[in-house]
Amino acid sequence: MQLNAEQKQQVSTWIAEGMKLSDIQNRLASDFDIRLTYMDARLLVDDLKLTPLDPPSEVKPAEPEAPATPAPDMPAVPSPLSPEAAAAGGKVALTVDSIAQPNTMVSGSVTFSDGAVAAWYLDQTGRLGVVPTVQGYRPPEGDVEIFQRTLDQELAKLGY
Repeated sequence: MQLNAEQKQQVSTWIAEGMKLSDIQNRLASDFDIRLTYMDARLLVDDLKLTPLDPPSEVKPAEPEAPATPAPDMPAVPSPLSPEAAAAGGKVALTVDSIAQPNTMVSGSVTFSDGAVAAWYLDQTGRLGVVPTVQGYRPPEGDVEIFQRTLDQELAKLGY
């Protein structure tokens, strides 16, 4: 499909305004009576050396989770931690992604007691991986055990 200079300029303007490819496809049909498949519209934009703008992502602050409390008729059962983990007494916060990262069964992030953040995942074979944001980072003593126990509890809640 060949567009004239005016039509090419109009497509460039639409891209600059942040229109999506499907919107451009519809506008070409309504304004210029040019009907394109989505793939043709994508190739047209690529041929014009244009890049659609990504919509601004809204970053919502994480809401603090309410501490888990046992049911009124059930006594609280303490979690047996190793002496090292109990002595560390660190606060480890864990989140589970609503959509797992590619090539993983489940993924999320963890904040260790010293404030360092890392991504974690379970791959298809069930292997746990932790990827810290700072290369070579090692969590404080006891945090790994707390992280693993917390991860077990969260995954059990989700049925894993």
